[in-house]
Amino acid sequence: MDTSAQTLAVALLEDEKLVGQVTLTIKKNHSITLLPTIDFLLASVGWQPDDLERIVVAEGPGSYTGLRIAVATAKTLAQTLKIDLVGVSSLFALVPEKSTGLVIPLIDARRNNVYAGFYEQGRAVQPEAHLPFEQVLDFAAGFEEVTFVGEVEAFSEQIEERLPQARIEPSLPNAYLIGKAGLSLPAQSVHDFVPNYLKRVEAEENWLKNHTESKGSYIKRL
Repeated sequence: MDTSAQTLAVALLEDEKLVGQVTLTIKKNHSITLLPTIDFLLASVGWQPDDLERIVVAEGPGSYTGLRIAVATAKTLAQTLKIDLVGVSSLFALVPEKSTGLVIPLIDARRNNVYAGFYEQGRAVQPEAHLPFEQVLDFAAGFEEVTFVGEVEAFSEQIEERLPQARIEPSLPNAYLIGKAGLSLPAQSVHDFVPNYLKRVEAEENWLKNHTESKGSYIKRL
């Protein structure tokens, strides 16, 4: 499952076989639609919750609120059903299965900033990061073949101006690929599992301007 951006994506897999999938791009509160979507998929394929053996969730980066919805749901299901929980990068979920050259998945972080990944043949060649888009273009300039995927519409003009040879291919999160990627990963501790935000939320940054950072976290202080 993935609710890390505007799109909600849920899939059911049996081994590597896709059994059912729902992708919603309408702008609704994921907290309202996620569980009904899961219920709908299970009922549609004739499964019961007890048939599930593993939960794979997009762990971030992405929308702070969106990430918490999917992660909280995934942790609750894993804990209740006593099954494995695995996290997969939200950026990796935007990368096509078949691609050549450098693929850069983007999630719009506003103010011309992005969450960006850098993949070649499905493998990360640079750590995912929250970056000004100019820095992404600087890195991409060192590669002959570059494809931008994900939430790329807002950055198309800059890409075409700086890297006219680059491909621009908007893409949605793929819950099926999230599930496949999570098949071979080791299960994680449900208790310790947290989203990968990559960036402090704005409220925390503002709070830290007037407070000294210490071992006690901003969230715990609140």
